[in-house]
Formats: sequence, C-alpha cells, structure tokens
Amino acid sequence: MKIIRNCICLVFLFFSGSLYSQILKDTADINLIRKGVDYIYDLKFDKARDEYNKISEDYPENPIPYLFRGIITYWEDYPLIPGSPGVPSFKGDMRKCMDLAEGECSSEDYPEYLLADLCARGMLLMYYADNDISMSVLSLAPSTYRYIRRSFDYTREYNDFYFFTGLYNYYREEYVDVHPVYKSLALLFPRGSRTKGLKELQIASKSSIFLRADAYSYLSYIYIGYENDYEQSLVYLDSLHRIYPANMVFRTEYIKNLLLLKRYGEAESVLKSCDTLNLNNYFKACIIILDGILEEKVRMNYRAAKDDYNSGLVYLDGYGNFADDYRAIAYFGLSRISGFYGDKANRKKYRKKALNIASFKKINFDN
Repeated sequence: MKIIRNCICLVFLFFSGSLYSQILKDTADINLIRKGVDYIYDLKFDKARDEYNKISEDYPENPIPYLFRGIITYWEDYPLIPGSPGVPSFKGDMRKCMDLAEGECSSEDYPEYLLADLCARGMLLMYYADNDISMSVLSLAPSTYRYIRRSFDYTREYNDFYFFTGLYNYYREEYVDVHPVYKSLALLFPRGSRTKGLKELQIASKSSIFLRADAYSYLSYIYIGYENDYEQSLVYLDSLHRIYPANMVFRTEYIKNLLLLKRYGEAESVLKSCDTLNLNNYFKACIIILDGILEEKVRMNYRAAKDDYNSGLVYLDGYGNFADDYRAIAYFGLSRISGFYGDKANRKKYRKKALNIASFKKINFDN
C-alpha cells in the first residue's frame, strides 16, 4: 500500500497534460484552467466550480470536466474516506472520465486521452491506497502501470510529463534501497535514477503550467522522508504555504517541517494562525498533536503534551489508515513521556505502535 501511495497515487495530477494539448490552442482556456487549479488547491471551491462550469460548456464530451469535478470533491471533502458523503460522486466522476478517455480517439488526441485515463486511475488508486482498500488497488494497479509505461513515449511533447518521469526515476531506485525485500520484484521494471528523478521534478516545479504545487509537494515529501534533508524540504513547503495559505495539508506539513528543524518560534506562530479556523476533526488532530511537540520540547510541560497527544488520537478516531502518520507522531510522543515518568511498559508499547504505522521511522521527534 505504501508503494502505491508513494509511487502511483498522484498520477491524477497529469490531468493538466490532457488539457495542455487542447487548451494551448486558446490562451483564454489556459488561463481558465490555471485559475481553476489554483482555486482548488487554495480551497476556493465556489470559484473552482465556476471554472468547471466554463470547462464543461467548452468541452461537453471531454473526460476532463468529470476529472476536474472529481478533484474538487476530493479536496472539498478532504480527507476523503469511505464514509465521506462525496465518495459516490467522486468515484462516479473518475469512472466516467476513464470510460470517455478509453473510447475511440484519433492518434493526434491519443496523448490527451491517455493522460486523462491515467489521472482518473491515479485518483482512484490514491483513494483506495490511503484507505487500505487493497482488493480495489490490486484490481486497478496492473492495467494502470501499462498505461504509465506508454506515457513515457510522450515526454518530449509535454513538459508536464517531467513530474511523472521524475517520480518513477526516483522511486524505482530509492524504494528498493530502503526496502531490499523488493529487489527481485524491482527487476521486472526498467531502471531509474534518483539524481535524474530529482532534476526532472525540479524542472516540473519551474516550467510546468499546471503542476507547480504538485512538484513542490512531492519534492518536499522526498526530501523530508527519504533524503532527511529538512532544510531543502522546507524550501518547497514554504512556497506552498505562501501560494496556498488556506490549504491545511500544506500548512500542517509546513509546521511539522519547522518543528523538525527546531524552529519552534516560527512553528508556534503558524500554529496560532489556526486558532480562528473552522477545522474538521482530522485537521484539529494534526494541530493538537503538533502543539504537543511544542509543549514537550519547548515548554517542558509533559502533562500538557500527553493530553495533546491523547486528544489528537481521539480526534483521529474514524479516519482509519489515512491518519496513520499523525497517529505515529502522537504515539512516539507518548512513548517518550512514558519514559520520562519511568513507565517502561508504556514506553515500549507506544513506540511499537508508532513504528508499526509510521511511513518514515525517523520522523519521530525523538531528538
């Protein structure tokens, strides 16, 4: 599930590629799509829907409007879990996009329809993987990989493809090194290059018309989780936070990065900016758990930190596997505090829980 979430889940971002070829014929449509994407990532959904309405009028038989509407649903209901009210419409839009994209098309249109198909498949894979719906992942992933390999033939046509080739090149090598058990399986896939992958992602972050946020986001994810270069990851998260200040995913990751760098004053300032926001339980939990780090590391108030970690875990109840990384941070904190009070049994218990669910074991705030 981690492999799929890390390597395949964001191919949906290439919906811009399918739009790229057709809409480059009309500057007005390019600007319309650009605005629509920015509205989605900054959570301005009413404005995003206005752009969707214009897109659907211009391209009524195109798979893109269904994809665009599904992405709005994904972010508006974030985190999208099986019990979310938007799941039926989200899945319906992705399936409709796939059906249209896999219909007959001219050779000239094939790259656009291939990418539309990939993006819808990627959205569904992300939803299934993040929620540990493994059977759906296993049924969709093999055919999706075949389409992904075809997409490599079109990298010279669209700079947006550097985002995808960058992810493949990086993860094909890095994941095997981190998880040697997959070395024999990896032999079935073409070799990659970590250096080339990072360069391609950086190209995407600078020259993509539609993939700026996505390239920044994954560069930060790679540097923070795999490279353990927190200074470099902050460069990208700082940009995301400034460009999309309303996006709580980017904001919480920005705070977490600041805490990892021990820039506690800046982290506290950004945390306080969340006090007046109307957040769902997931983001309330993220903020409370991150505040627990400040209580523990800065204020040395272990009782308050313990309360924060436990409260955060309560708020995360019901979010399933989606919330595992923030659960892990809370469990690592409870383990340290148990050790401070001489409770060896709970120190061991909580640390084991954290290690079992953490995507990156080093992001534990132990130091």
